[in-house]
Amino acid sequence: MTAAPRKYRLAPRSWTIPALVFVAVFFVMPLVGNLVRTNNTGEAVGQGPWFYYVKLLSDSYYSGVLLTTLEVSTIATLASLLVGYPVAYFMARYAGRWTGFFVFVVIAPLLTSIIMRTFGWRVLLARHGVLNSIFMHLGWMTRPPNLADDPIAVYIGLVHVLVPFMVLSILAVLQGVDRRLEESARVLGAGRVRTFLSVTLPLSLDGVITGCILVFVITNGSFLTMLLLGGGRITTMSLLIYQQFNTSGDIGFAAAMGNVLMLLALVGLGLQMLLHRRARP
Repeated sequence: MTAAPRKYRLAPRSWTIPALVFVAVFFVMPLVGNLVRTNNTGEAVGQGPWFYYVKLLSDSYYSGVLLTTLEVSTIATLASLLVGYPVAYFMARYAGRWTGFFVFVVIAPLLTSIIMRTFGWRVLLARHGVLNSIFMHLGWMTRPPNLADDPIAVYIGLVHVLVPFMVLSILAVLQGVDRRLEESARVLGAGRVRTFLSVTLPLSLDGVITGCILVFVITNGSFLTMLLLGGGRITTMSLLIYQQFNTSGDIGFAAAMGNVLMLLALVGLGLQMLLHRRARP
């Protein structure tokens, strides 16, 4: 005789109260405080509820910074995807019993402070750093450039910090793809490239979408990389918020910019949900 299926009972709704209180105190209340602060501090006093937001979108400098933020986030996301997908594919298809080791190698940088990792790139890319020293020793250059203060250093630092999130997002989905589907495509005459484009890539889109949204949102809020690399040539919204708090002291304007970044994050999450729904049959 087969055992009767076990009945499960939902936990009492009162069990959610601690979690709801935590979210209300540490998430909702700070957001409400931010909204209030944008109207009751600095230049916004007596100017109307949307003063800082109008200033942010109408002033050519601040709107340019917002566009730069979107541009940097987009480029960093695409670069992380180009680097992260092959790594995730190798780990899912060829690493075998070494998968755990490679996962550790991918997440190991996350155990180190982002400041230390960024300073590491300054050491490598400085005018008399390791990279230029190697090039000069090989005779490839006589006047080494200061790559650490070049905008390309910002993208290198961002990709180094963010690519583990992309790899783990894609790896989790690739490991769930049935290998027999790829084998069936090969049996039916598809080559490796066509099998990848027609079977593997479409089935891994959930991981790609998740990784891209995650990297995009994190890049929007990153400012240490822009602060320590690039020589100040790239100014993003998060760096501007840092400067408003520590230099200008305009807390209300900084709060308004923070709300704009939060809105971008919410748009990204909404886009992720929409793409997930369309990707599923």
